[in-house]
Amino acid sequence: MAGLVHVLRTQRNAWIHAVASLAVVLLALWLQLSLTHWALLFLAMAMVWMAEFINSALEATVDLASPDIHPLAKVGKDVGAAAVLIAAVSAAVVGFLILGPPLAQRLWGG
Repeated sequence: MAGLVHVLRTQRNAWIHAVASLAVVLLALWLQLSLTHWALLFLAMAMVWMAEFINSALEATVDLASPDIHPLAKVGKDVGAAAVLIAAVSAAVVGFLILGPPLAQRLWGG
């Protein structure tokens, strides 16, 4: 739990992920999605959260190992951040594919 609390207290992006996760859950509830769609959404959200936590651990480790500015430290942090970006974009695509059609039907009929 200490790691969870640390990330939520220190990582601004974790709050963005939290708001997005809450929005997805509320929208999925409103759309009454199937269990399969719920499972896919939770896997996508978990992928983003895991990437964020691993990136936070990587950043802390790099800061400990290289307190001075070093080009390789920057590479390590940049690659970790890129992993979070890939996870977030992939989760957004999954979300749009799953939530988009029933949302469009609910809003505009058809």
